[in-house]
Amino acid sequence: MSAPRPPLPTGVHRTAGPDATEALAARLAAALVPGDVVLLVGELGAGKTTFVRGAARALGVSDPVTSLTYTIGRRYEGRVSVSHLDLYRLGDLADEDPALLADYVGPDRIAFVEWPEMGEPELEGLGRIAARVRLAHAGGDEREIEIA
Repeated sequence: MSAPRPPLPTGVHRTAGPDATEALAARLAAALVPGDVVLLVGELGAGKTTFVRGAARALGVSDPVTSLTYTIGRRYEGRVSVSHLDLYRLGDLADEDPALLADYVGPDRIAFVEWPEMGEPELEGLGRIAARVRLAHAGGDEREIEIA
């Protein structure tokens, strides 16, 4: 019998810099299991990739987790498989190969999706939406992060 999962750190949090944002993401990661999908929303530079980096590190990923400037996604191996997607450049998933998301989202991995608005219905069909994370600038390096 496996140990019970820690609860998601839901609510509104304020972080004082990238290290604190990554630490909050690590707390969220502790409550995730393969098949979970985390949706990340926030304007450019709000800290979405920083959040994913903190979660991925907590899940055992040692490879660098960087912004997905010129690609839709990356897969990483840690204690579990982790996918990081950025749907910002997609106009509409109806114009894309149906297998596009299936390469990154599924029962054997945890997926973090930036700019999910372009594919939320498709994402819900591939995995369990475990959390919705909204990141916002709060002055300087501070961020307001809402986890629901």
